[in-house]
Amino acid sequence: MKRVVCAIFLFVVSVLPLVADAQEGRGDVEQLQKLNSFYRYLNGMYVDSIDMKPIVESAIRGMLSELDPHSTYLDAEEMKASQEADKGEFSGIGIQYNIHNDSIVVVNVLSQGPAERAGLLPNDRIVEVDGENVVGIKQSDVPSKLRGPRGSVVKLGVARKGVEQVLIFTIERDNIPINTIDAAYVAAKGVGYVKVNRFGKTTMREFRQAMDSLSGIDALILDLSGNGGGLLNQAVDMAGYFLPQDSQVAFVEGRAMGTEHLRSAKGGEFDGRMVVIIDESSASGSELVAGALQDWDRAVIVGRDSYGKGLVQRQIPMGDGSAIRLTVARYHTPSGRVIQRPYEKGHKDDYYKAYANRLRGVDGVKDVDLPEYKTMRSRRTVYGGGGIRPDVYVKSDTTQVSDYMVKLVAQGVYNEFMMDYMDNNRQRLDAKYPAYEDFDGSFELLEADMQRLVDMASKRGVDFDAEGYERSKELMRHQLTAMIAQRLYGVNEFYRWINPRVNDSYVKALAIIENWSEEGDSVLNPKE
Repeated sequence: MKRVVCAIFLFVVSVLPLVADAQEGRGDVEQLQKLNSFYRYLNGMYVDSIDMKPIVESAIRGMLSELDPHSTYLDAEEMKASQEADKGEFSGIGIQYNIHNDSIVVVNVLSQGPAERAGLLPNDRIVEVDGENVVGIKQSDVPSKLRGPRGSVVKLGVARKGVEQVLIFTIERDNIPINTIDAAYVAAKGVGYVKVNRFGKTTMREFRQAMDSLSGIDALILDLSGNGGGLLNQAVDMAGYFLPQDSQVAFVEGRAMGTEHLRSAKGGEFDGRMVVIIDESSASGSELVAGALQDWDRAVIVGRDSYGKGLVQRQIPMGDGSAIRLTVARYHTPSGRVIQRPYEKGHKDDYYKAYANRLRGVDGVKDVDLPEYKTMRSRRTVYGGGGIRPDVYVKSDTTQVSDYMVKLVAQGVYNEFMMDYMDNNRQRLDAKYPAYEDFDGSFELLEADMQRLVDMASKRGVDFDAEGYERSKELMRHQLTAMIAQRLYGVNEFYRWINPRVNDSYVKALAIIENWSEEGDSVLNPKE
């Protein structure tokens, strides 16, 4: 009831100029007048003085919650963070960090960034910012301490293993890129691998640089797993990178905007063999790319059914730095498939519960229940009903995941182990494994290291579970080794280590490319 009462004065200030556009019927005008009247009475007559801002924001959120799952409101702070992500950069010192034991711990230092130039190292603990003790700081409060205008200066007090006194670093902030390409490397002879984590303003620039670095490849694994979308134009350009000029990438339809066709602006820049990896968290722009390449029989899609977010939001500024993202249309793939999964208005909890079930491998939708469509070139069958269904399904393997391993991650034991291990071994590792190829060929976590992990868990109150440990031991060893590789060389090497050992979709994608005539071309060009 409270939500309904709050919601009835939504948009009063911002929508009054739109009264003329709302006169499709007398009922619309009456409702707008009701909103205006209630706002005036509440603000002018209520027994106590009222801060209207949080009430109005609550009303906006409440009203949008009665619509589709993806219409949303962003307050000024949320908009600022979103704009930084879309812009592809922010101004700061250039570190990745975690909070551990109430301290800001440097996980990685951006190459050639301000922190690296000043001498910060991975595993340093930031204990002071501009003379203020920050031990005990919340993770959400860290950005406001470390970020600031470009050219501004911040003084950090740093505790470093083996150094008794606190080290003071004076760092001049600079623009820090938010990379949307996590990894790009040669997976096998002539086969490139690129992982795109989202679509931001710089994605295609990063992607072209990544492809240029993979010179000599004639096949590509494009990994869109976990990619929740982002800027539409970047997704359209990425699909166009692989399609002939003027190919239809998607079309959108909405009540107020009609139909708009999205086409590739340039000719295909890569025409080699191709596999795209998707999973339950691939959404929006990543589904647009995967759907277009599937419909044009351009790539084999591998993995699991995608999220199914195919609603188009238009961002409407509210004048105070906040904004509404209002759904105005639906995405369709070139063959006509609707990307959006079915939903019931006002039932967001059920919608997201269904997504959680898909993460656990419980979907319940069979091909026989879904509408059939034909691809554009070979006329093979693909399925609608929401999301993109892969050509080659790879079931999520949870056999090595135990409750014991989950507790170790959730209780911060992984992070504690990594800090302790790197503190005690970094110099030795740097000397013995100067390049990733040296590390990949001979590094191994010892039994004594794994026992140290178990001992740390016990000290944190995680009781030893022999069955769970044996079940998850090799997976934990691979995960921790990949994390060590990341701290030594960068996030690219995290994926170089983990993909061939743990990622079944990656292993299948590589097998398809290496046996293309039997497993790739036969999918895209099925014989009658």
